[in-house]
Amino acid sequence: MKVTYYLLIATTLVSQYGYTQDWKIFPYKPAGSAISFPKDEGRHGSEPIEWWYNSGQLKGATSGKTYSYMLTYFYYPASTFDGFRILNITDDATGKFYEESRPLNYTTLSATHLDIEALVYGRTKESWSNKVDGNGKLIPFEYTIKASSAAGGLNLECKSLKRPLLPGNDGYLDQGTDNYTYYYSQTSNAVTGKLTLNGVTEDVTGTCWIDRQYGNFNPLTGEKYEWFQLQLSNGMDINLWNIFTVQNTIPDNERYRILAAYVDESTQYTISDFKIERLAFNWMDDSAMCYSAKWRLTSSKNNLDLTITSKNDDSEITLPFRFFEGATTVSGTVNGQAVTGVGFAELLHSYEHPTLTIEKPAGETFDPTLPISWQLLNPDAGRPVAYDIEYSVDDKTTFTPIVQGVKDTFYLWNNSSLSDGDNIWFKITAKSTDGKLKGVAISTSPSAVMPGNADSFNIKVFPNPVRDNLFLKSGLPANGTQGKIIDVNGRVVRVIPGNLISNKIDVGFLQPGIYFLKIDLPGKPVVLKFIKK
Repeated sequence: MKVTYYLLIATTLVSQYGYTQDWKIFPYKPAGSAISFPKDEGRHGSEPIEWWYNSGQLKGATSGKTYSYMLTYFYYPASTFDGFRILNITDDATGKFYEESRPLNYTTLSATHLDIEALVYGRTKESWSNKVDGNGKLIPFEYTIKASSAAGGLNLECKSLKRPLLPGNDGYLDQGTDNYTYYYSQTSNAVTGKLTLNGVTEDVTGTCWIDRQYGNFNPLTGEKYEWFQLQLSNGMDINLWNIFTVQNTIPDNERYRILAAYVDESTQYTISDFKIERLAFNWMDDSAMCYSAKWRLTSSKNNLDLTITSKNDDSEITLPFRFFEGATTVSGTVNGQAVTGVGFAELLHSYEHPTLTIEKPAGETFDPTLPISWQLLNPDAGRPVAYDIEYSVDDKTTFTPIVQGVKDTFYLWNNSSLSDGDNIWFKITAKSTDGKLKGVAISTSPSAVMPGNADSFNIKVFPNPVRDNLFLKSGLPANGTQGKIIDVNGRVVRVIPGNLISNKIDVGFLQPGIYFLKIDLPGKPVVLKFIKK
């Protein structure tokens, strides 16, 4: 019995060890994958662009200071160069950001494994390669990195601790309108070595994230995006994309919303069912670019509720184009359990102040029974705005608040303080959550207030929301009266004769949305809001 028991335990341990270590043997190709190792760590001659990306968080052994860095090599021929290299180092204690982007030529760029040697313009030779043992054999998923800039440099060794994460479940993604990319991430790598900054060199340890992409998805010329990598304290890692169309929308599908998660050695997945809310924004010093700076990520898958926050405001790269690349912190819950974490954000999408115009009232009169409406002229799916509404009856000398935080672009104002014939002006202020993005619209001319709304007949509509037929609670005068269905922009979409207004009203033809039923009682118009399903 004991022999059988110990054999069972030994078999289980061997099985688990073999399963968790199968990726540490070259060649390695995950089942069903478009990626194989070490071949796809190297150059792909048939692809127009590719890059080798590494970002990490380090701690100095002597100073105790923390640093973050990003190193990327691009293959993207231009002029007489093969591509370019970006090396950024941030002193987290001071927030000082040292960035350098330089063109390069590759002296070695292997197509069989990772072996990069590059002559970076104005710098010494740099390299990023697979480590080899004493017999010259590749050591799977272990690397040496040497790179230097005017401010400092890296001399690091990286060792992957987890099997590669394959976005799209097989390492291939369609991204944006008509682009594709082959893609894998090494989400957790132990880092040791030396960091030099401003002439001071010290030993460092830490962790890094490695990303590899090759295909025709091009951050220099394609659709703008916000990308995040998250390393959580529960062992879960997340690779996250929101890609924007040229109209600044984020379509609700897997080409534009991509969340790839490493859960454990046996579980990873890719979904598009998640939401990112922008909670704060960050203007650059010259006010030319504004990036998001704080986010809330939620998803029903694993019940994610995470807050991601930029560690430093000054992490913008200016060449070969402007974008933000900086370290982040993470806090929140996964499946109800508290987690913390670190990561990086790469932000190519820049935000503008909202611009808007008031649509209604736009004539000589203001009918208080109709909604005030306005239009956001530069909508952006990543920049939610809320609206504050004010009015003035003293020729814009003072404005009095009506309501704050309206989410729609219309508002029905139930007000009894106005007098018939008052000249009224409206001011609409659109603001981001943190107020960093702001736009104001004021009526171009005043409108005279019409007689107010007095519903002495206690009229109600039902059902609400409605699908096909709308009914009114009895209370109308016996002779009936005309009615109108009005959309949120104040447009009349249907006139209802008096002989029908007290019966069922067909609304089946309407598109889903919010509408108003205006009943023109003599001197006492009544407006009732309803929702069409």
